[in-house]
Amino acid sequence: MSSSEPKIVFRSPLGPFMEQFIQERRAIGYRYVTGAYQLRRFDRFLADEAPHDETLTRAPTRKWLARRPHESGGAQQNRVGVVRQFAKFLLGQGQPAYVPERALAAKRDNGFSPRVLTRAEVRRVLEATDRFTPTARSPYRHLVMPEVFRLLYGCGFRVGEVLKLRVADVDLHRGVVAVRDSKFRKDRLVPPAASLVRRLRTYDAALGVRPASAFFFPSHRGGPWASSSIHGLFQKLLFRSGIPHRGIGRGPRLHDLRHTFAVHALLRWYREGADLDARLPVLAAYLGHTSVLGTQRYLHLTAELFPEVTRRSDAAFGDVIPRRADHEAH
Repeated sequence: MSSSEPKIVFRSPLGPFMEQFIQERRAIGYRYVTGAYQLRRFDRFLADEAPHDETLTRAPTRKWLARRPHESGGAQQNRVGVVRQFAKFLLGQGQPAYVPERALAAKRDNGFSPRVLTRAEVRRVLEATDRFTPTARSPYRHLVMPEVFRLLYGCGFRVGEVLKLRVADVDLHRGVVAVRDSKFRKDRLVPPAASLVRRLRTYDAALGVRPASAFFFPSHRGGPWASSSIHGLFQKLLFRSGIPHRGIGRGPRLHDLRHTFAVHALLRWYREGADLDARLPVLAAYLGHTSVLGTQRYLHLTAELFPEVTRRSDAAFGDVIPRRADHEAH
């Protein structure tokens, strides 16, 4: 574990085994960040649900692995996989353990069917973020959330990329955000639109001088926000914006803001008469894709959603990816 990562504190009787399991996974070369996060959540559940169980038993394990509202089949499969690995580790240590069946997880969602929001819907969501108020447990919420959601849509970031940003990663003089060690262990530099950079400067000034290692979007304890909290707030924003949710796996999901960013970028380029195939490498680099193959699907989605794009007027919502003039001005 790197010195920048906070030490995980386990509370359940199985906590010491979880810690040992994580150390072993990392010792053989795995980063095991997501797995460690899931085990920490599982540990907290066990500490509350089965505080006296010194073995991994069936009932609480199955209860924790049950599919959650709005959880995709793939996400549930990942949780089941982590617990299965941990259970087999326990057996290898001579500890009795229930090994959950693979069939517990729903089938992984097939196909690519994101819910792409319209510009009017995005506007309503962002306006709703501006109406957040501070609370005792979230004194910075009214400052943090408008910028977090604007980065998710305006730059197509993954939610984890935004939440782990440090002050040093956000260069407000050059107007560049450094995304470090993201998915596929890639780093990239992302230039937000000039209007968004100006908002981030105002936000940064409101929070005052902070060390370079501080989280750019701090929780009330100074650490990062939990992604689950952002997912929950997104559901509230949808309700307040009058956007219906279509059920588990059908969206709108928080990750659909990233899909919406990509489609809106291609849509704008199309209306400008640009060669979309030539722009795909730009979009792939912006999104942090390893190749344009993962980005090409947005071409088909854009054509499917906007078959008569040339007859549609472009809503004055501002640039998604900044034009050269915007970027050079900052």
